[in-house]
Amino acid sequence: MPTNRLTKDSAWMRLALEEAEDAGAAGEVPVGAVIVRDGDLLARGANAMVASGDPTAHAEMIAVQAALAALGVPRLEGCTLYVTLEPCAMCAGAIVLARLDRVVFGAWDDKAGMGGSVGDVLRHPKLNHRPEVAGGVLADECGARLKDFFASRR
Repeated sequence: MPTNRLTKDSAWMRLALEEAEDAGAAGEVPVGAVIVRDGDLLARGANAMVASGDPTAHAEMIAVQAALAALGVPRLEGCTLYVTLEPCAMCAGAIVLARLDRVVFGAWDDKAGMGGSVGDVLRHPKLNHRPEVAGGVLADECGARLKDFFASRR
């Protein structure tokens, strides 16, 4: 990965980490996401399952819905999703259906990750769309947020 791309990915991931911090401060699992197109921020999302009472209110889902609404289109072609945790099966499915070009995630999720850990919905060969995937961007920082959150709950 070219240094310039890694630098940009890290900068956008830091913005997703801000969303994760907001989620954690609200008592939600600290996962945050942002969607970018052509260097412009389109949407933000933070986990909101507790506040909404909706188990589908994951950061990625909120960001995807906001980006679709902002663009007024049914697909997010040309867009990149930055998310602090490897997407689960539900979010990976939504990413594929929304036709995001690229997914960049921070921490790997060895219990539910579908970007290469447990499975790989994002790049499944039978699906008609497979985004480019880059995992592990600021993984230590993203993972530390989650570990600290769950440690405080025990």
